[in-house]
Amino acid sequence: MRFMQGRYGSYGADSLNRFLLTGALVAMIVSLFTKWNILYGIALAALIYSYFRMLSRNYTRRYAENQAFLKYTMGIRRFFTKQKNVMSQRKTHHIYKCPGCKQKIRVPKGKGKIAIRCPKCGMEFIKKS
Repeated sequence: MRFMQGRYGSYGADSLNRFLLTGALVAMIVSLFTKWNILYGIALAALIYSYFRMLSRNYTRRYAENQAFLKYTMGIRRFFTKQKNVMSQRKTHHIYKCPGCKQKIRVPKGKGKIAIRCPKCGMEFIKKS
């Protein structure tokens, strides 16, 4: 406990460390089956850097690195979050696109054929819910 006191990784791994550790694990497993030594070296370097970050006492530098990583991967994370939300809503709702303006409209399932009015352009179309 005393050893980790005042270190950056004492509150758990941040997003960049989790990415580095996962990437290193995947690279090591792939290098076992393909016998690519360069991939094993990259995995080892990622593992060493990850442990360096966890044991570092320079909070501001490690925090800035993590924030830069989060900023760089924002688009990818946002895409997967949207897909997760759409998949969770598929059980209870249909999602249609307006033929006029292509706005996505969420309609509850099980209401039969209904007239849907687009809130953006006001166009009305009939779909099964």
